[in-house]
Amino acid sequence: MNIEDLRDYCLSLPEAAEDFPFGEDTIVFKIRGKIFLLCGLDSNPLQFNVKCDPDEALELREQYPAVQPGYHMNKKHWNTVAVDGTLNLQQLRKMIVNSYKLAIKSLPKKDREGLGLD
Repeated sequence: MNIEDLRDYCLSLPEAAEDFPFGEDTIVFKIRGKIFLLCGLDSNPLQFNVKCDPDEALELREQYPAVQPGYHMNKKHWNTVAVDGTLNLQQLRKMIVNSYKLAIKSLPKKDREGLGLD
């Protein structure tokens, strides 16, 4: 997965939008205003931050060296994932979708309507 693949995948999720609220070096993906993924455009290897259930976050960190506590984020709820070849595409996409779903769950009920998770 490269930055273009990451961007395309994030934007393929219903109503996902990209933004640059932290400057031109960090791309942010949101669902109805809630962040579900951040990525520094100059990271090598590619790394991104995703939301994660706290218990699952710890399990992933223990299981995969490429998964670390979220850089500049709440370390209980966010992971930084290095795309260094140790995780396959399916695993990376699962983390992104889980983050997207967690962002939706954090929206007020009226904002979750029509997103298929209620």
